Amino acid sequence: MTGRVTFVGAGPGAADLITLRGAKRIAEADVVLWAPAVVEVECVREHARPDAELVDFSRVGDAEVVEVYRRAAASKLNVVRLHPGDPSLWGGLREHHDTCRRLGMVIEVVPGVSQISAAAAAIGRELTTSEVAQSLVLTGPDTAEHVREFAAHGTTMAISASGARVSLLVEQLRAGGYSDDTPVVVAYKVSLPDGTVAQTTLGELEACVKEHKLYRTTLFLVGQVLKAPSRRGVLEGDEPVRGFRRSRWSARTHRESRSEAVWSAVHDWQETARARRAATKPKAEEPTLELVPEIPAGAAAEAPAQTSAETSAEQGAEQGAEQAVVKPKVVAASRRKPGSVQASTTPRKPAARTKKTKRAN
Repeated sequence: MTGRVTFVGAGPGAADLITLRGAKRIAEADVVLWAPAVVEVECVREHARPDAELVDFSRVGDAEVVEVYRRAAASKLNVVRLHPGDPSLWGGLREHHDTCRRLGMVIEVVPGVSQISAAAAAIGRELTTSEVAQSLVLTGPDTAEHVREFAAHGTTMAISASGARVSLLVEQLRAGGYSDDTPVVVAYKVSLPDGTVAQTTLGELEACVKEHKLYRTTLFLVGQVLKAPSRRGVLEGDEPVRGFRRSRWSARTHRESRSEAVWSAVHDWQETARARRAATKPKAEEPTLELVPEIPAGAAAEAPAQTSAETSAEQGAEQGAEQAVVKPKVVAASRRKPGSVQASTTPRKPAARTKKTKRAN
């Protein structure tokens, strides 16, 4: 067995926006690699163990980070490297992934909520609609000069660039065909108390960035979809724009209960609690039949008195023969059908009187 490394998407910043699997991996980690400049401190404090080793990789070089991986592989440690947002978006995942694979470590990647999704959620808008834009273009901070080529498509764009170079960004967007009234969303540290989410236009973008003093890497969402009105049929109760026809698959999905696999992946403790309650729950008592043999009247009086030892010895031998001769009587509660009367039409004969014999002295 060797060490294990997990690349976890820390989400947009808030500690409660990390995935459950990501929080679980942080709690299991012996070493946590993170950068306070891009990952909130509370995200690490809330989920990491008190005895976990915290390494700020922004203050060390790549050689020191590789040494942490090598030490974890030799000592069979669990390492978690936190990435802002989602590891697959501008996270530098490939280099670290390949390094850990060469060291023979077990590798896992846990996705996270991206800054793009958090910014769209903050303004309550979707980034793609069938009426305005059905595509989304993502560009990083090193491709600001090529924004004009992407802007020529006229679709929604998500640009991660330095706020200090916003003038170049505006120039490229205008050259690509966007007008000054194109809506723009400026997002920085989304979901954090000191974060900024501002809505402006392309013509006012430079003034907005200077007003909020955003000079570091900032997310810019550009496109007409950001101000597109809602469909009239949904908002005002008119006829919907497109008809809805329920398919056989959707009808079957509606009938079926929620998948147990989804619940077990999200709430394992719920399934465990249900199993424990079912194991400790007492079983319902089932009705039993008690067989009571009929003993003739006066048999107990005629039988000679015996000692307890003789009675216990003869009881086992006589039980089989007695049950074979005496007809058992079933004593159990029986249910009668409502409205029915069980009665016998044959008149009962009077019981025969037995003559008492006088024992001679």
